[in-house]
Amino acid sequence: MNLREKRKLDHIRLALELEGDGREAGWEEVQFVNLSLPELDRAEISTVYDLWGKPLRLPLLINAMTGGSEASLEINAALAEVARETGVAMAVGSQHAALEDPRWAASYAVARRKNPRGVLLANLSARATPEEARRACEMIEADGLQLHLNAAQELAMAEGERSFRGLADSIARVVASVRVPVIVKEVGFGLSREAVIHLYALGVRWVDTGGRGGTDFLSIERRRRGDSGSSSAGWGIPAVASLVEVLESGVPLKVIASGGIRSGTDLARALALGAEMAGAAGPFLRRLREGSAEQVVSLIRAWEEELKDVMTLVGARTPVELRRRPLVITGATEDWLRLRGIDTSRYARR
Repeated sequence: MNLREKRKLDHIRLALELEGDGREAGWEEVQFVNLSLPELDRAEISTVYDLWGKPLRLPLLINAMTGGSEASLEINAALAEVARETGVAMAVGSQHAALEDPRWAASYAVARRKNPRGVLLANLSARATPEEARRACEMIEADGLQLHLNAAQELAMAEGERSFRGLADSIARVVASVRVPVIVKEVGFGLSREAVIHLYALGVRWVDTGGRGGTDFLSIERRRRGDSGSSSAGWGIPAVASLVEVLESGVPLKVIASGGIRSGTDLARALALGAEMAGAAGPFLRRLREGSAEQVVSLIRAWEEELKDVMTLVGARTPVELRRRPLVITGATEDWLRLRGIDTSRYARR
């Protein structure tokens, strides 16, 4: 077993051991205003979302997890079946392993084989070359490409990168060369307003905020190297604060919200704030590894029903209508945004 394969297996194991409850993300500090007279039949509600010409049953992404090992093949196969069954999108994990060693290509391509008509995202580091990006997309017949930013994780890895020069140029070259939409994604440390303004200037039109509160890669990497210290504990922008920063950046990006999404209500909060869709990984991985693919299907369907309940209680027939319903943002999230010069009261005055 080589170092990369061992690292991927360690990530799966430690992600399950260290999964938090999502409270750092701030979703509980976003509250809907109850509408006692919704004048709405729940049967009228539609959660369907069209992504690049393909309909999704609800605006949800099974976010990037793994690939490049035998265990990864089984996980990606099962999650692709879940995505097909529930009508949601899916991203595979970083495909660099298969670009370096073709024997691992099957651990990613299985996702397309199991879900031939679904929305599937390729995944590479933001350092990827245009040729690598094209090969990754071809490997899974991708509908889109995630380029992940993970400087904080790399610094925590004993074998990680220490220089991040040239990332912006690499992203711009990939955006200009591939034929599918490119989504630039953080991996748990949150995109800031300044970062997305820069990304927009590079030609990026989709981002995944990847805020703090979901999978904690700093803790994972510390555990991998046997370090129990916490010098970087709490690093990053909380998920809700990151989402609002991006939405208030003034550039017309399409935004996927991720980081600590744990329920259909969290999904509703993300959509109401202005995200196109939301992504999650940890809850699905845990349900899969401790139960079965059928239990992941049941979890997503429960989220769908919970989303519809929230939409009924605020009188929103579609996810777009959710964006016109008042929200009250409180606590540490409101404090962060106020100090960053963002007035959250406009959300409450909708």
